[in-house]
Amino acid sequence: MSVRVRFAPSPTGRLHVGNIYIALHNWLFARKAGGEFLLRLDDTDRERSTEDFANGIKADLEWLGLAWTLFDRQSARLAIYDAAAQRLRAAGRLYPCYESAEELGLKRKVQLSQGKPPIYDRAALRLTEADRSKLEAEGKRPHWRFKLEARDVTWNDLVRGPQHIDETSQSDPVLVREDGTYLYTLPSVVDDIEFKITHVIRGNDHVTNTATQIQIFEALGAPVPIFAHLPLLVDAAGEGLSKRLGSLSIRQMREEGLEPMAINAYLARIGTGDPAAPARSLDALLPEHDLAKFGKSSPRFDPEELKHLNARLLHHLPFEEARKHLAAIGLGDVDAAVWDAARANVEKVEDIAVWQSVVKGPVTPAIADAAFAAKAAELLPPEPWNAETWSAWTSAVKSATGRKGKDLFMPLRQALTASDHGPELKLLLPLIGRDRALKRLKGETA
Repeated sequence: MSVRVRFAPSPTGRLHVGNIYIALHNWLFARKAGGEFLLRLDDTDRERSTEDFANGIKADLEWLGLAWTLFDRQSARLAIYDAAAQRLRAAGRLYPCYESAEELGLKRKVQLSQGKPPIYDRAALRLTEADRSKLEAEGKRPHWRFKLEARDVTWNDLVRGPQHIDETSQSDPVLVREDGTYLYTLPSVVDDIEFKITHVIRGNDHVTNTATQIQIFEALGAPVPIFAHLPLLVDAAGEGLSKRLGSLSIRQMREEGLEPMAINAYLARIGTGDPAAPARSLDALLPEHDLAKFGKSSPRFDPEELKHLNARLLHHLPFEEARKHLAAIGLGDVDAAVWDAARANVEKVEDIAVWQSVVKGPVTPAIADAAFAAKAAELLPPEPWNAETWSAWTSAVKSATGRKGKDLFMPLRQALTASDHGPELKLLLPLIGRDRALKRLKGETA
């Protein structure tokens, strides 16, 4: 079987980490199996779907490297859904209902007050043709429900194991609204059939929907895909993630300077029991990818853990891989030597700007003891300098002043970099150069 999966967001907002968590595992599953990844925009919500959001979804996926082999949008496929709905009507599985939202709400209240489950009573099935004609003559338009078979629906879930839903506990779902527009359920099934989706990998908030959708697949005479329901991410407070939480949107993370592969590596492992570890490519995540590693509990997304992973990734990122990102944020003048010297001290790529400034200047030195700094300036060796210069110079300063440890090294660091911490000075000193170092030791801005 050739594997084909789909990621089907609604373009009603920007993608957040919870969306990408689902998209990523679809992509990795397909890539590992040599299959295909389909991007489908579920844009039947005409009021909330926008082209800006659609373009934003594409941009976020492209930035993360989650390329798709097929693309479509539901708004271009309405005639196909109409044909499927007509087939279900002809088979007696899709029937018209005329109750208003208020009438349905009243029915549910009565059922609950009687200790009964609030399940639709199928009153519409008892309407005669004359009854329906009369209602429509009064201006009422039907919504359409799918008639469920009263049976246990089972499937073997790749994440949750054997599953079953007793469909007698469910209301016949509405598939078509009064205005003729479709709810999520029918178009999703029809698209999965048309695009020959083999595996549906999504959040566990769809578990109950799955039993209903299996019945729709069967009613349309189509093979049922294999399902996998991942546990949904929660935030630090244990709350579910929402696309409206801008701080967790992919766009916001990109603007904050996080690396796409830090996000991918973190989301690939969260909830699996595998420790989060840097990865420089999506393909590097494939060997350990296995949906069976997930449990049922919701993984907790920790922004601080992601930032830490981002820093770990940068600490080992070769300059050739960092160069493109540096150029994109206006730091194209950073050279390989500065990156290699300072990358272990950055949490985000733009942090390198601080150390670029330290190397190129100007820096206003922090001089706590002018006499000590002047003596250190006298002992600066001639150029050329290399990684051994710092050790040789500080040894000479130690012998001349009797200082050692922090009392020796901290004043020199403060004078040369105006900071109490940073990259190893044996790496920075040759980049700063003798002229700048001499001026800074004399208290001059250079």
